Amino acid sequence: MSKRDYYEVLGVGKTASKDEIKKAYRKLSKKYHPDINKEADAADKFKEIKEAYEVLSDDQTKAHYDQFGHTDPNMGGGFGGADFGGFGGFDDIFSTFFGGGGRRRDPNAPRQGADLQYTMTLKFEEAVFGKETDIEIPRDEECETCFGTGAKPGTKPETCSHCNGSGQLNVEQNTPFGRIVNRRVCNHCQGTGKIIPHKCSTCGGDGTVTKRKKIHVTIPAGIDDGQQLRVSGQGEPGINGGPPGDLYIVFHVRSHEFFKRNGDDIHCEMPITVVQAALGDEILVPTLHGKVNLKVPTGTQNGKTFRLKGKGVANVRGYGQGDQHITIRVVTPTKLTEKQKHLLREFAELSGQNTPDEQEESFFAKVKRAIKGD
Repeated sequence: MSKRDYYEVLGVGKTASKDEIKKAYRKLSKKYHPDINKEADAADKFKEIKEAYEVLSDDQTKAHYDQFGHTDPNMGGGFGGADFGGFGGFDDIFSTFFGGGGRRRDPNAPRQGADLQYTMTLKFEEAVFGKETDIEIPRDEECETCFGTGAKPGTKPETCSHCNGSGQLNVEQNTPFGRIVNRRVCNHCQGTGKIIPHKCSTCGGDGTVTKRKKIHVTIPAGIDDGQQLRVSGQGEPGINGGPPGDLYIVFHVRSHEFFKRNGDDIHCEMPITVVQAALGDEILVPTLHGKVNLKVPTGTQNGKTFRLKGKGVANVRGYGQGDQHITIRVVTPTKLTEKQKHLLREFAELSGQNTPDEQEESFFAKVKRAIKGD
């Protein structure tokens, strides 16, 4: 069964703001949460709503979804299942709306690593046809000395005595409504629930060290300037055994001296002479897929556009192939011999056309009549 469009799931348009997306999610998640809604399909609907919000609430995953839909061209997979944030359950929703009363998140629970972004510059042809390449990115890796604990070998992290390992401190405040208790991140352990008395000398207690990682990337044919590609699992390592984040490659495509791209279509201009335009000809036209012959009919006018079907760019989603559009530019000679000028005047007389001198005289005659009001 195919997935529904995430915008349709939340009931918002593609131009919806972050606030509108969040508002729609909150409304629907309260309505279909299994703890509240006892309908048979409530759990499935809640899961679908949560998945849609996780993707559309994040700028990177939203941009990727807008471009590729549910399909990931690099990994053969799609969205769904990954935790990009958001609300975990009814307790979290309750806490968000009413400022407390919800469950406390375990600071030692597995969490997904941060996403990374890498900008890649491609030649025009590389973007059109795709390529495979290796890139190197700096990213944090688990420290091999302490195996990610951050503690000196032979020691281990200790439970924070200030928050008793919860990662949060209760702060009491007096308000017009009475005395309330707010939870704040523990400033002694920074919300981890752990204190490291003896830090690892290699990583300084971070549990990670920065290294350059080589990654093999398959760039799909048809990628365009400004688009991005997700490489799953190649971001920062997860926390407390959680899954790694993703790597997002943003593409910059260099321009071409002859071809111009518009979506999946290619545009170019071909110069021809006045004689070729008048008498017709067969010209050789370069395309991204090789040279082809183009028949120019007799009497072709400047600016006339011809289409070569299927000679454009392959759609990055696999939806067919674009075309190439050739615009004719008739080049007027700027240097003529006396004989050429004589032949052109003779041609004008035979055609019943005015010579430049006659055209100029006729033009001024029209101006004079317009001034007189004739």
